[in-house]
Amino acid sequence: MAAEGSSQTSIGYIQHHLSFLTHGEGFWSVNIDSLFFSVVTGLLFIFIFSKVAKKATSGVPGKLQCAVEMLVEWVDGMVKENFHGSRNVLGPLGLTVFVWVLLMNTLDIVPVDYLPQIAHAMGFEYLRAVPTADMNITFGMSIAVFFLIIIYTIKSKGFGGLVKEYTMHPFNHPVFIPVNFLLETVTLLAKPVSLGLRLFGNLYAGELIFILIALTYSAGYVIGGLGIFMHVAWAIFHILVVILQAFIFMMLTIVYISIAYNKADH
Repeated sequence: MAAEGSSQTSIGYIQHHLSFLTHGEGFWSVNIDSLFFSVVTGLLFIFIFSKVAKKATSGVPGKLQCAVEMLVEWVDGMVKENFHGSRNVLGPLGLTVFVWVLLMNTLDIVPVDYLPQIAHAMGFEYLRAVPTADMNITFGMSIAVFFLIIIYTIKSKGFGGLVKEYTMHPFNHPVFIPVNFLLETVTLLAKPVSLGLRLFGNLYAGELIFILIALTYSAGYVIGGLGIFMHVAWAIFHILVVILQAFIFMMLTIVYISIAYNKADH
């Protein structure tokens, strides 16, 4: 919609692209576009991997099968290095987190005007296509990791071990239980908060830069040509950000759960 620059101010253009397709108001509002693209990328992940699994052969694998096998082995190796329990759950979880977040992040590479224009033609006023640029999505995933940390702590140490974990450390004396509980609770809550904010912040910043670059297209031939160069350069660099943020989210998920499961009793 950069071509509409003559009828829309720069601020209006930015605000339009940063507005969600929302249903409801206030706390109970739902960003339909974020949920839609989250589900679509999740189904795409399931479709690709199930297709490869059904057609897997013990002979010479195809390119897609080879890529999937390398990815599975790589994630399994990451889990094996950090987690000393059964990998039946954490291995598939790490794989799902990495590929799903990667697919959602990759939507940020699509030119910012394409999907909103398609949505506008279908009668939708707003559309944001990058779920990981929505704090609700990133915090939803990080909250799930938070509960997994609690579950794996109980699984390895029992409920009594969970209580001891947050009341008798770092000071192993009953007098310091309130202090220990406060310190350990802050440490625990900081994990999902930092996990969600890190992913959201990087993808939101990337999306905003693409929007700002798109504004240059309506600023004349010289600046518009410079905008094309900046768009290509930022897109190439942003590919690294897309992959890196998916890796960081997966790796921290594995590490946090591993710490909860493997941590020695105090």
